[in-house]
Amino acid sequence: MTVETKVIEIISEQALLEPGDVTRDSTLADIGIDSLGLVECIFAIEEEFDITIPFNANAPESGDFDISSVDKIIQGIQRLIAEKAG
Repeated sequence: MTVETKVIEIISEQALLEPGDVTRDSTLADIGIDSLGLVECIFAIEEEFDITIPFNANAPESGDFDISSVDKIIQGIQRLIAEKAG
């Protein structure tokens, strides 16, 4: 399973949608993910990929991790995985 597929699966599960309803262009607001849902997605992604996402739940837009779209989230996770691999 690719990073993209797994991230979309995690996000769609949180949004109570089918994975096919979530595209890379989707924003979290578009698919109904609120701030609590975002935090739950972040925790699930961190656990799935054994990474730590630089994310501040109190100011999600102000961190280095771009959450503006599913695509940006996937890109950020791929970067974190590559950095961890060294």
